Amino acid sequence: MSEKNNIIVQARPQYIEEQSSPKDERYVFAYTITITNAGDIPAKLLARHWLITDSNGKVQEVKGDGVIGEQPYLKPGESFCYSSGAMIETPVGVMQGNYLMISDKGENFSASIPKFTLSIPRTLH
Repeated sequence: MSEKNNIIVQARPQYIEEQSSPKDERYVFAYTITITNAGDIPAKLLARHWLITDSNGKVQEVKGDGVIGEQPYLKPGESFCYSSGAMIETPVGVMQGNYLMISDKGENFSASIPKFTLSIPRTLH
């Protein structure tokens, strides 16, 4: 049986109207991330790397150790959930990136954060 690293990342973004100011080109979004170890080997999140792109094509790159000051350790089947935020200059943007992980076997690997959309709510008629 071959053991594998398999980290699943899910994101739920939300527009924060009370902190945003469209006239000043400031759109604030919160997002909740759930990181699940769907593999066979425990792993620790070491670092994050985000690309945040607004609809003008402006890219913000965010790198750092851990997430929200933590480096969560996930055994197989365990999840870690956290919330954070981003600010962009347009009503719509996207975020994507990856987490640098290390398994209990000492292997570094990358866990992909699938692209998700930041968007102010639209009124449907």
